[in-house]
Amino acid sequence: MSRTLYPKISQYKQEWLPVNDVHQLYIEQTGNPDGIAVLYIHGGPGGGSGENHRRYFDPEKYRIILFDQRGCGKSIPSPSTVQNTTEDLIQDIEKIRQYLNIDNWLVTGGSWGTTVALCYAIAYPEKVLGFILRGIFLASQKEYDWLYKKGGAEHFFPEYYQDFLRPIAFDDKDDPVLGYQKIFSSNNEVAIIAACKAWYLWELRLSTIEHHHIGMAQIEDSHQALCMAQLSNHYFSQNCFIDDNFILDNIDKISNIPAIILHGRYDMVCQLIVADRLTSQWENASLQILPQAGHSGFESQTIDAFCKATDVMANFLDERDL
Repeated sequence: MSRTLYPKISQYKQEWLPVNDVHQLYIEQTGNPDGIAVLYIHGGPGGGSGENHRRYFDPEKYRIILFDQRGCGKSIPSPSTVQNTTEDLIQDIEKIRQYLNIDNWLVTGGSWGTTVALCYAIAYPEKVLGFILRGIFLASQKEYDWLYKKGGAEHFFPEYYQDFLRPIAFDDKDDPVLGYQKIFSSNNEVAIIAACKAWYLWELRLSTIEHHHIGMAQIEDSHQALCMAQLSNHYFSQNCFIDDNFILDNIDKISNIPAIILHGRYDMVCQLIVADRLTSQWENASLQILPQAGHSGFESQTIDAFCKATDVMANFLDERDL
């Protein structure tokens, strides 16, 4: 029987945690305060957390912790690329763990959230009980090129790719990340907003095989588009501030941590081959290929697999602690 999301649930606590003199992180908690601590790390960069992310988890079994990464969502300031690197995000997560007085926790996430989760665990492996990761992204040059340069995802969405290229200058079309960076660093606010929406639309169109006819009219939240586009461009133009093969080169540091990895066969944002390479080098990771799913975390097969995985992991952790 296919699973659906758990019923809507309100947070029992929300707050803003100052992590330096610039950034305050939005943090919320739902579920059972005495349950298994689980952290969900959202995608992007710049995607922000949403109320449906809470609904992957049984609220009776889990203490569910969501946060918005620095510079996006409800965190302050937002959008902001100031003092915003992968290492900053890793240390932010550790500050959240310490602030909430959690010894160790289950770490989960999707897309860019898998990158941050893996980098965090490489830095603090003893703090991670296990992983549930959806839509693996390892922040390699091949992955950036697939997404943004000609000859990658363009082959499947040529008309949408032309929409993606439209805001940037002709001379920059061979390197769209650089072309968008030039717009975002300009003083033309109208051009910046238009470019952010075009960048965001490209990823939305690639993200789902269930929800079609996504157009500019669906991008009603300009703040979301600004965060997603500007932070993604900031990170990808700097190779996410990590070496090209950083995660695979350090996989031995987390190889003993159990992981359930979910990946849609038709994921056009994060290619399945990347998840396959990761799990082939990770002794305690299992890969579930979702045969009729794309990239979105809220397609029916992905919801089914993620909710089942959270139940499996809760049972595993409970039995291990007996």
